[in-house]
Amino acid sequence: MAKRKLTQNQQRRIQSNNTKVLQRYHRKQKADIDWSDEMLDDAQEGVIVTRYSVHADVENASGEIFRCNLRRTLSSVVVGDRVIWHKGNEQLQGISGVIEAVLPRKNEISRPDYYDGLKVIAANIDRIIIVSAVLPALSLNIIDRYLVICETANIPAVIVLNKTDLLTPEEYENAAHQLQIYQAIGYQTMMISAKSGENMENFTALLSEGTSILVGQSGVGKSSLINHILPDVQAQIGEVSELSGLGQHTTTSSRLYHLKQGGDLIDSPGIREFGLWHLDQDKITKGYREFQYFLGTCKFRDCKHENDPGCALRAAVEQGKIHPLRFENYHRLIAGLQENKSQRHFSTS
Repeated sequence: MAKRKLTQNQQRRIQSNNTKVLQRYHRKQKADIDWSDEMLDDAQEGVIVTRYSVHADVENASGEIFRCNLRRTLSSVVVGDRVIWHKGNEQLQGISGVIEAVLPRKNEISRPDYYDGLKVIAANIDRIIIVSAVLPALSLNIIDRYLVICETANIPAVIVLNKTDLLTPEEYENAAHQLQIYQAIGYQTMMISAKSGENMENFTALLSEGTSILVGQSGVGKSSLINHILPDVQAQIGEVSELSGLGQHTTTSSRLYHLKQGGDLIDSPGIREFGLWHLDQDKITKGYREFQYFLGTCKFRDCKHENDPGCALRAAVEQGKIHPLRFENYHRLIAGLQENKSQRHFSTS
């Protein structure tokens, strides 16, 4: 009898259940570590440089890194967090201390998780670098999804097109023309190649101040960029699947790297789908920065910004003040939002 092929949702449930079982197992093992006060040094500040499922690596003021347990009272600890922690007098099962508290965050970036709800993936970020490429295909719709997140979190965004060495002169010109859409509304863009070195000096200079985080689909070359900037890191590079055209996830935990020229870089696990179902329509609308000037000036307060009479956004598109591709992507995001919410309602009813 032939085996029935599992659906994508069934595969996700199985993977989620397996992950939860492993996490419970590891938590049970770590529960045997009981840090009494006399076993701990005085409290000190540190920065989370790597986050795993049940513990985290903390860097102290001297640049030393210690693997620590988390107090059960902590709801969220992510890479970039400034924390209060205690070093133990000795290592217990490879653990060097315990994290007591998370200091207030300047900002944070989150992504929705189908099983765990909204999940914070990094904190205290100075810029989000949206990495795209021609393989997988350049998608302005995906770029717009990331930009909505950046605008909602109030974190500056830079759009980077990687793998330009794969482009013909005509394709290069077309890609540059597409990026001009974002330059016109105030976003910084850059066309680079980790392989040929095009614009890598400028890209490295961009990273030299503050903390940056790389986001983007799997396969766009985030690990290759890190290997170019930090050759000693030897980040694992995944090949793009010839069958699907989608990249394989190669980064399993978020990491913060210190750069020689200054600045820090956070590499987060590859995100193939960056859903927006945790945002309502109003937040997505406000996530399009060029819409701001026209919002509130439509004829009707409940304007859907489609074919509604007196729609200020549609009039702005017709007047060339809003790019039609951005307006089209906006409606795709809204339609996808409604579809996802309907599916989630159906699955829980």
